[in-house]
Amino acid sequence: MTRIQPAEITGLKGMVIKRFATKLTGKVPTAIGVYWHNQKVLMGMSSLGPKVKKWDACDEQLKSFAHMAVASMVGCTWCLDFNYFEAHNNDLDMEKAREVPRWRESTLFTPLERDVLAYAEAMTETEPTVTDAMVERLVEQLGEAAVVELTAVIAFANFTTRGNVALGIESDGFAAACGLKPLAERSPRPRVASAS
Repeated sequence: MTRIQPAEITGLKGMVIKRFATKLTGKVPTAIGVYWHNQKVLMGMSSLGPKVKKWDACDEQLKSFAHMAVASMVGCTWCLDFNYFEAHNNDLDMEKAREVPRWRESTLFTPLERDVLAYAEAMTETEPTVTDAMVERLVEQLGEAAVVELTAVIAFANFTTRGNVALGIESDGFAAACGLKPLAERSPRPRVASAS
């Protein structure tokens, strides 16, 4: 249950938003109702996502997995569910997407994917635990432009996940509605910055 009850989404702007959301996800996400209480915040936050999706210097699957790693670490069930749903819609590797919450134990991920997931978690730590070596490895494998983009995607993921968790916004069941296998459970572990 959300900590702030979703507001009724009304008016012409509300009708357009509800129609767009339903077309995109099959229903109006709970988050929209919560953020409807402050439409400037809703519109500002909503305008960032499409801009982030247009960035193309970094592989889409790496960015998706990084966002899911942040969501799993922060505990944002809404973001984890939505990004799993989006991975399906974008034809990403669903076996790997399903395993993101337990990526350290999984044998499915490549060394590069493991470096990206470790980087996402290191950026998400409070205080961040990113090291020079992490960034150097990623630059060697992806190039500077892709690492800058990946960093911005992870920062965006932290921005969205932390607000949702604070407001008690939880999964809307997007992945289940598509018949996707449930996500793997996150394994408890001490927080460290290493990919190994």
